[in-house]
Amino acid sequence: MRETASYKNNGRRTEKNKKTNAGGSKLIIGSVDFIILFVVLLLVIIGTIMIFSASYYSAGNSEAFNNDIYYFLKRHLRCVFIGMIGLIVLSNINYRFFMRFFRYTYILSLVLLVLVIFFGTEVNGAKRWLWGFQPSEIAKLALILYLAAFVDEHKGILNDKNGFIECLGIIAVPTVLIGVENMSTAVVIAAIGIGMLFIATPNKKFFAPFFILIPVAIVGGIFAAQFRMERILAWRNPFAYAQGKGFQAIQSFYAIASGGFLGLGLGHSRQKLGYIPEAHNDIIFSILCEELGFFGAAIVIILFMILIWRGIRTAMCADSEFGVLTAGGIIIMIGLQVIMNIAVVTNTMPNTGIPLPFISYGGTSIIIMLLAMGFVLNISKYQRA
Repeated sequence: MRETASYKNNGRRTEKNKKTNAGGSKLIIGSVDFIILFVVLLLVIIGTIMIFSASYYSAGNSEAFNNDIYYFLKRHLRCVFIGMIGLIVLSNINYRFFMRFFRYTYILSLVLLVLVIFFGTEVNGAKRWLWGFQPSEIAKLALILYLAAFVDEHKGILNDKNGFIECLGIIAVPTVLIGVENMSTAVVIAAIGIGMLFIATPNKKFFAPFFILIPVAIVGGIFAAQFRMERILAWRNPFAYAQGKGFQAIQSFYAIASGGFLGLGLGHSRQKLGYIPEAHNDIIFSILCEELGFFGAAIVIILFMILIWRGIRTAMCADSEFGVLTAGGIIIMIGLQVIMNIAVVTNTMPNTGIPLPFISYGGTSIIIMLLAMGFVLNISKYQRA
């Protein structure tokens, strides 16, 4: 045979596409992982439909939104367009080209986090917005890319404790800056960074102190602010705080319960009619359950499981340590946010304000998620045989 077919995780690739990296292992260079691409596009489509369904009533009955039922849909589509352009660009330019810039994107994200503390817009008791976007969302991706590039550049830095502590410092700076105003996102970004270090660090004994430090930090953060303690009490018994912190959880229960197996039908949610505030935001999964039922919710969860599975596979087969850590960090970010968002909607954990990737409304969030998937798709093109 002139050509031997090689079927790798991203479709058909041939021996002509094989090269050898610096370590001597065979590489397969081919197309992106079309399963990841298909799942991302499907989630974006579902998210767009649900955002319109969940928002048209509140937007159409509010002068603040010009009584325009398409207000949130139009803004969301603009951000999806920007994100898709970024995804296409990042998935087609070798990711190594961008490595030289990641230090500056990390520094820029820190500057934005400082600015949001002093000049940010306060929403629901926390300053998250700066000039129409959320710096904390940018900081998540900036940390993933810089930490991965730093570890890749300094080979063996995680073999000793001093190098491990230096990498912890890279994680700690954005975590502290975000934690000043937004503890839940700070927990997410810390978990992303520690998860990446866990992947890359040979000596797992370095992580022993975290079993004490993490619970202490979380408990300290809860007691440091009265509203966080109120959220804990409302989580334990939402019906005791039905007119306050427990209101959203109770309305979410009603939405999920009334959805049944097949749901009330797309657009037929009752809880979005003024009962669940900002139903198109972080709580949108409850509207999805109400309109599409258990069946629709299961489909969305399965799609996320497929995305996480393919992302893990991409990370495991990446041709460099940077590729492994970048893809791994992005999948950790998505997996954490999916688990935390659904846990909040079902009252399995206290309210955190974490968006559901690709589904919840949020301009900065959808753009950053699509840019992140652009890097994952790019990494999926360069795989070890």
